[in-house]
Amino acid sequence: LETRLPRTNLLVFRNASGKISPVTTAADWAKRRAEILQGMQRVMGPLPGPEKRCPLDPQIIEEVDCGNYVRRSITYAAEPGGRVPAYLLIPKRALNGTEKFPAVLALHQTHPAGQKVVVGLGDSPNDEYGVALARRGFVVLAPPYTMLANYWPDLKALGYASGTMKSIWDNMRGLDYLSTLPFVKTNGFGAIGHSLGGHNAIFLGVFDERVKVIVSSCGWCPFHDYYGGKIAGWTSDRYMPLLKDKYELNPDLVPFDFYELVAALAPRTFVS
Repeated sequence: LETRLPRTNLLVFRNASGKISPVTTAADWAKRRAEILQGMQRVMGPLPGPEKRCPLDPQIIEEVDCGNYVRRSITYAAEPGGRVPAYLLIPKRALNGTEKFPAVLALHQTHPAGQKVVVGLGDSPNDEYGVALARRGFVVLAPPYTMLANYWPDLKALGYASGTMKSIWDNMRGLDYLSTLPFVKTNGFGAIGHSLGGHNAIFLGVFDERVKVIVSSCGWCPFHDYYGGKIAGWTSDRYMPLLKDKYELNPDLVPFDFYELVAALAPRTFVS
């Protein structure tokens, strides 16, 4: 299905005969949601499957005492041949008892320091939401975005059509890693981000329903509203080059839009 359903009405779907019909049941919406995910993957490339879910092999590089929490510099294996550098913030109460704590992925904006900015190691104090959450009792994982700061995986060698999908997969594996920690609640996670981090929180939430709360600060707008529909800014290798190579930089041809992604987060909590 190369064309998107009518942009004026989310509550329609294609029935078994291909006819556009109104959504009247949860099952109908599930079909519509599946089409949204298919549209994303036509632009971002396919979501990896079990073949990439190798052992995480987490390694602690450094641990720093930050008062009421500790900051660990870690790496984990997102896939065979690919390790992700990240920061893990842990409230000391989580290390000193048997209580389990909620966990959040804190995703950074476009910044030369990458994931450092959300854990207090950059020059942007307004972006230190990872620190704020750790001080409030959350376990926080701050992974990098593909092809920024110190993280430059070889996308072609790893089989990705976009940096967007690579980062979605890395973040999903980050949730896998959080799930292994004995002090983390595993019945649902949060994802928060500003700008680049804001739309990546949405992307992650769409593909991974373990994320129950999504916070996107300045993270999205419809493609037609992005510089008046001039979407070339989305087409570098770190984002979605197929928007140029396959969809001619034409928002009318792109088989998904952001308002559909937000709808696909339902019935979970979304704050924007």
